[in-house]
Amino acid sequence: MADFYASLSDDTPAPGFEPALVALWWAAKGNWEGAHQVVQVESDANSAWVHAYLHRVEGDLGNAGYWYRQAGQPVAKDSLDTEWERIVSALLGGKKA
Repeated sequence: MADFYASLSDDTPAPGFEPALVALWWAAKGNWEGAHQVVQVESDANSAWVHAYLHRVEGDLGNAGYWYRQAGQPVAKDSLDTEWERIVSALLGGKKA
């Protein structure tokens, strides 16, 4: 987990992160478009979860709801920062979305 956080000071994500983590990396850097480009071409549940988070960031709650359902996750009600941390923790901890 420390490696992921340390990589946020780099210009590009570290190699080896799954697409959902790469998208969260870009989101943390303030690059919503870059993050969205990563997950919109993926079909796994983790990417759908991050996709939902990104649409929540955007304020498109209807679209976010669709992606939460695709991910099998409840619609988040907590802060965006808390949700970002929760997803990162789950993905780095090896829990499936």
